[in-house]
Amino acid sequence: MSETENIAAPVCWAANADAGSVADHISEIIQRSGSHWLAVPGGKTPLPIFDILSRRTLPWGTVSLMLTDDRIVPPKDPASNQDKLDAAFDATPAHVAKLVEGMPLPLFDLVWLGMGADGHIASLFPNMDPTAQGKAAVIHTVPEPLPQEAPFERLSLNLAALTQAKEIMLVVRGCDKKRVLDAAIAGENDLPVARLFAAARCPITIFWSRT
Repeated sequence: MSETENIAAPVCWAANADAGSVADHISEIIQRSGSHWLAVPGGKTPLPIFDILSRRTLPWGTVSLMLTDDRIVPPKDPASNQDKLDAAFDATPAHVAKLVEGMPLPLFDLVWLGMGADGHIASLFPNMDPTAQGKAAVIHTVPEPLPQEAPFERLSLNLAALTQAKEIMLVVRGCDKKRVLDAAIAGENDLPVARLFAAARCPITIFWSRT
């Protein structure tokens, strides 16, 4: 791994960004002694990684999982990331928590995030005022404009909750996103991902691939 030193948090770029390597990194965390809280993203990208992890013999009874954000939809709706997370780990004894607006949160051992091409993380979008979120750790957000592929209001961990972790992991794919990410690390934009780097004090591991 290579390190980046121009922001406060220690940042490492992982040598490999395939699903197996990401799963290996998470497995190492789960195998440490004690209980473990992991915040994980929704969408399609994590599903192959969930599949690899759930098939491994790990101390799942020590693990609690929670989404970093989800669409506000009825239970069993195809757009629900909660249903996908429940199904992915149903065969393990892991505890899967549900996001509730205003709920208290644990200190996460790992906050795993993706990033949109617009620099959004979880459901914190560029048009949002980061100072207008109050004290709640889980907040109600509305993308503007609503994306056609997912036109839903959301629940999301706020920036303070995302950065109150022992480690943050970003999994990013594509050269366009890499340019946004590089600019954020260099402090050349004020997108949500840049605010994450500015606020974080824990180690940040970045898994990036071209595709």
